[in-house]
Amino acid sequence: MTARNIASIIDGKAFAAGLRARLAAFVPDFVQATGRAPGLAVVLVGDDPASQVYVRSKHKATVEAGMLSFEHRLSADTSQQALLDLVTALNADDAVDGILVQLPLPAHIDDKAVLASIDPAKDVDGFHVVNAGKLAVGEEALVPCTPLGSLMLLQDVLGDLSGLHAVVIGRSNIVGKPMAQLLLQQSCTVTIAHSRTRDLPAIVRLADIVVAAVGRPEMVRGDWIKPGATVIDVGINRVPGAEQGKTRLVGDCAYDECAAVAGAITPVPGGVGPMTIACLLRNTLVAASRRAGVTAPEGL
Repeated sequence: MTARNIASIIDGKAFAAGLRARLAAFVPDFVQATGRAPGLAVVLVGDDPASQVYVRSKHKATVEAGMLSFEHRLSADTSQQALLDLVTALNADDAVDGILVQLPLPAHIDDKAVLASIDPAKDVDGFHVVNAGKLAVGEEALVPCTPLGSLMLLQDVLGDLSGLHAVVIGRSNIVGKPMAQLLLQQSCTVTIAHSRTRDLPAIVRLADIVVAAVGRPEMVRGDWIKPGATVIDVGINRVPGAEQGKTRLVGDCAYDECAAVAGAITPVPGGVGPMTIACLLRNTLVAASRRAGVTAPEGL
């Protein structure tokens, strides 16, 4: 009788706390060199409850890191032109190093137009087409926070990723595509899978690294996972809980099933989620350093 496998839990919360501490330790050096603290401007349009929670968390983390937090809360009926005018003003504000427009935006606003209006040098979400293009061709860019955080966790667990086969499930501009580009830069063999991939389980079973970013609760099952593979679950899905009227958070992977086969796995919550805000602060400090001509420390 063989012992049941129990995957190592990848503690994103602890890693993120360490990254945030390293960032906070460098901020005084930045202030001494430039005479000011790095600044992050967050724009929230409307009253989406989840977005409000995210913005509060980002504000708290920014202040704790010793950076300046500029919040702009606009009503849901704000016009697209008014929002574009605000972004233009933030682009020109020397106190602002990073600009984040919280998504989703109200239906009457074209989010692509708004994101395109952000100065690429201040695009700490990494969504601007200029940063996406630079990432694709291997140039220095601001990288989307969630895939960057996922890569950091993979490197912490596995070290050198060269030669490993990675399957990224999901092809979004926010996670799937940039994740694939980052893994290619690490010399992985990368397969991007999605809802129309034929025999998806068979493709996933080939992977040394599985990044699930498809937005479907517990879609990836345990028998999809290659024994010993490392699983990064990017999904955050709210589903009905055990008690009536209650909900719980689950990932895109069936956690217990996958943990019984994988070598290491991120939990939901507590895995990739904390890394997203930590990498937002990282991108803000990197953007500020580039704008000011200051050398940021290695390892960020």
